[in-house]
Amino acid sequence: MKTLSDLIAEGVSGRRVLVRADLNVPLDGDKITDDGRVRASVPTLKALVDGGARVLVAAHLGRPKGKPDPELSLAPVAARLGELLGKPVEIGTETAGDGSVVLLENIRFDARETSKVDAEREALAAELAAKADAFVSDGFGVVHREQASVYDVARKLPAYAGNLVLAEVEVLRKLTSDLQRPYVVVLGGAKVSDKLGVIANLLTKVDRLLVGGGMAYTFLKAQGHEVGESLLQADQVEQVAGFLEEAERRGVELVLPVDVLAATGFAADAAFDVVDATAIPADRQGLDIGPKSRELFASKLADAKTVFWNGPMGVFEFEAFAGGTRAVAEALVASEAFTVVGGGDSAAAVRALGLPEDGFSHISTGGGASLEYLEGKELPGVAVLEEGNA
Repeated sequence: MKTLSDLIAEGVSGRRVLVRADLNVPLDGDKITDDGRVRASVPTLKALVDGGARVLVAAHLGRPKGKPDPELSLAPVAARLGELLGKPVEIGTETAGDGSVVLLENIRFDARETSKVDAEREALAAELAAKADAFVSDGFGVVHREQASVYDVARKLPAYAGNLVLAEVEVLRKLTSDLQRPYVVVLGGAKVSDKLGVIANLLTKVDRLLVGGGMAYTFLKAQGHEVGESLLQADQVEQVAGFLEEAERRGVELVLPVDVLAATGFAADAAFDVVDATAIPADRQGLDIGPKSRELFASKLADAKTVFWNGPMGVFEFEAFAGGTRAVAEALVASEAFTVVGGGDSAAAVRALGLPEDGFSHISTGGGASLEYLEGKELPGVAVLEEGNA
């Protein structure tokens, strides 16, 4: 796989370089509420700018359904990126002068970007390739997607892995080969259905699996417990029961919450009580793991040598229900293990809770890509770099 370092060594002064970045950040109106992905894109872009390249950046924001949507414009991102690079970043269609950066408007405004029809994606990729002399893949959050600006364009230009993609892949490989044990995975978030494949695969690899967040209630239900009004995927109970049996058969320690914060409703100011996880009242819903669960999870992380964490333990956006997520994060910071925060809401929680990012070995920018890799799936955007191209 050729890398950004190889491209820089070849010389980029005056060359047109197309960079696929991941700038899919959360917005409140036109205000970026978490600029982590923008900051993560800067090292690769700065290296190209410093080398005198004429840089054109392709990225997406949200799900605009293949047509322009003013609310999903990348204009706020261009402004923030300009601040971080120390020079203006304009939104346009053509690369600018040497050492300059131009950001294409949301690439998903063009339906061909995500088309399932190969010829349609390839047509957009050809248009993008005509604007550049080389391609740098640096959007790890989208490398699991076979999309025009991620996959197809890499087959039409000399393609290189950017610093971010290279670092992410190296970290994920540490989680699947030559890892140190005990290997502990912490999974949270809302839906167990989003993580069926990764759970099935991890049960063949991990020593311990900790499950919190909304998905924990489907596990508790599978054990025969009532969960009140808590988030429940009833259609997944049978599948989860199979996971519980498989974990026991393989000797994998599967740890669930022992107590929860049972609230009267889904609201930041909802009244709540700490109740046993096996005795959630019929009119209450669990919004966070309780104090005993926090201590339990921390103890199960204490001796770990490798940890992967994806998904919050509760509704961390509400201060009253952020304690479980904070407890897990703080346990990882205190750990001597190789700790990986698997992107998505977990990464957002680290920043929202004001925890030191350098307290973790790695914070991924791509939750979906990380999970698919750990599920054992090929990442098309990486595979195309490894197989070579134009």
